[in-house]
Amino acid sequence: MNPLRYPMLNVIVAAGLVAGSVDIGAASLISMVSPLAVMRAIASGVMGKAAFHGGVPAALLGLALQWAMAMIIAAIYMLATAGMPALRRRWIPTGIVAGVIIYFVMVYLVLPLSAAPFRQAFDLQVFIKGFAFDADFVKNMAAMMLFGLIVAYFARPRPEQSGPAAVARR
Repeated sequence: MNPLRYPMLNVIVAAGLVAGSVDIGAASLISMVSPLAVMRAIASGVMGKAAFHGGVPAALLGLALQWAMAMIIAAIYMLATAGMPALRRRWIPTGIVAGVIIYFVMVYLVLPLSAAPFRQAFDLQVFIKGFAFDADFVKNMAAMMLFGLIVAYFARPRPEQSGPAAVARR
């Protein structure tokens, strides 16, 4: 497979792998736990509590799930900005906005629908309290903004990719 023939796929895979990996590191630093513990927490989304006793196989499942989710997010970003090249050129503000959206989708849609034992059902009062801007909220929001910035960075137009033909390829 010639990588130059599939630039959009390359962006999705690269952005997903990098953003997903950095996100695991950020979650590890925020929670003060090992990356393996973070990956097992991710695996608990499908395995429930058993993931925390699943050792390395559960952690590897969590890593695979993280990368898959990150690639899906990158694909959504690419599709959402496909017809608006200005958004890709202004990748910093666009990435920050994408990160905010990602945060809310993950916390209030994906996590409640998962099997993770630490999930909460959606509750309007909990949602409103989430805007208390406590330290955890700020750290997690910053991590998602970084995630969005990484995806937007990979999606930005490169100088050698300028012009209508490059936009059409992406």
